[in-house]
This record gives sequence, structure tokens and C-alpha cells, in this order.
Amino acid sequence: MISNDLILMASKWVGIGTLVFAVLTGLSFILRWGFRFRLVGITSFMAVLTGGLFALGVSLYVRTPIPGAVKFSLVYDDAATQAVIAVPATITESELEATLRQAAADLYSPGRFSRNGEDKLTIRARTVLHPEPGISELLYLGEVKRSLGTRDDDQMEIQIYPQKMALLSKAQKS
Repeated sequence: MISNDLILMASKWVGIGTLVFAVLTGLSFILRWGFRFRLVGITSFMAVLTGGLFALGVSLYVRTPIPGAVKFSLVYDDAATQAVIAVPATITESELEATLRQAAADLYSPGRFSRNGEDKLTIRARTVLHPEPGISELLYLGEVKRSLGTRDDDQMEIQIYPQKMALLSKAQKS
């Protein structure tokens, strides 16, 4: 797998090559070489490659899997401080905690902002129960609150609603 360090090293070497071609282009204008304008194009293209590789190396995010997390779907995200994920109705309490941690890691973005001065991202987990045919009931099982400012948040607040988990286990048994 390609890492950020490898991409940044490649951008460094392509950048050095760009500088070499820039010097060569300058020299071609001084000595009036016939292909000097081709060197301008080559140098410009290499500068674009250098910038693109550097941006990719800085912004590339590698997803870190949390053990025990189950797949979830993003239902709602206001791109600021609130998000809702959907989890399967067969989820256990330990899986829910791991899934909330996974969602908190996956949904972190330095581009999130707070409209109301709150500095926490709140992610709520819900599932859908079908008590009778043709009737669907939303059941919120828990939530996690994490910092908007730091990627590795050690102070995440995970809250699992025990009454709702009891309803879920009762629905699973019937």
C-alpha cells in the first residue's frame, strides 16, 4: 500500500527534477536554443505534477479499522456538528461501541465547522425495527461526541442507551 511518506518523497524528487528543468529552461533562453519553448511546457507540467503529488501526500487519509465494528450507513450529515448512522438490528452492545468509535474516526474532517459555537461532533446510531408488518420504528441506540479540532481524540464521550438496547434484544428474541 502506498503511504503518505512515499508520496511526499516522490513529490520531493519530482520537485528537484522541476528545479533542474527550470534551470535548463533558463539556460536555453540565454543561449537561444531552438527547443526552449518546449522546455517551458515540460517545466510547467512538472511543476503541476509536483504540486499534485505534494497535495496528495498531505491530504491522503488511510482508514484505520476498529476491531469489532460492524458496517454502518451514513444516514444524515450536516457537515458541521451532527451526523446519524444506521446500524443493523442484530448489533450487540460491544459491537455498537466499536462501530461508534469507527464512525467517529471515519467522519472526522478538519473541514468541519461549528455553526453554534459547539466544538464537538455528535454521531448518533440508530436502527429500524419492524414490530408489525408495514410498520417501521426508528430506535436510537447510542451516540458518540468527539472533538472537531483533533484527529486522535482521546476524550470521546460514548453513550449507549441501555433501555433502547434492551428493547432491541427483546425485538431480536421475538
